[in-house]
Amino acid sequence: MEKDSKKASPRRQARGQKRIMELLRAAGEVFAESGYENATTNAIAARAGVSPGTLYQFFPNKQAIAEALAREYAARNQAIHESLFEDVGLELSLRETIRKLVDPFLEFRRQAPGFEALFTGSVVSRELAARIQILHEQLKQRVAGIIRMRNPQLAPDAVQAAAETSVQIVKGLLPLALSGSARHRNDGVRELKLVLERYLEPLDRRPHRRARR
Repeated sequence: MEKDSKKASPRRQARGQKRIMELLRAAGEVFAESGYENATTNAIAARAGVSPGTLYQFFPNKQAIAEALAREYAARNQAIHESLFEDVGLELSLRETIRKLVDPFLEFRRQAPGFEALFTGSVVSRELAARIQILHEQLKQRVAGIIRMRNPQLAPDAVQAAAETSVQIVKGLLPLALSGSARHRNDGVRELKLVLERYLEPLDRRPHRRARR
């Protein structure tokens, strides 16, 4: 019996982890729709298709759910930031560069519906809020690095201003790319990329590569 119990333990752990992910996914949707303050554990449990009692087996309260979801979002956000800029070189046009950077970021945000509700207020711990702030600053510096690479003659202050403006353009137009019908979202994505391209185009002075002899 003891041997059978040990064999069953990994299965129970897998089921428990699966239930936690279902609850976090449901919480993200409820936070996005209702906001953190108006969200309830009953609503989260209902969205996940479980009873409130089942939810409390895994999380003692709404704050614990928010912290767990925020940690997951922060880890995924960091992974996206680290991977986005790996293959962005001078061989790409400005339009291709924008597409390569924007599309994966938008996909992450589509899969993290409660991100805005958690990280724009004082819901999460200071540690997590500070971690996201660091990621945002790193994102701005990576954008600055691309702008500098494509226009080495641009003054450092101008590079930083362009990077900050680019990040703010994405932030400001993000709701258009993430909300509404599929048609409206597609229009929003197209407009976001177009505004970025129109803004960055006058600054883009991609160095020409020397032809091979």
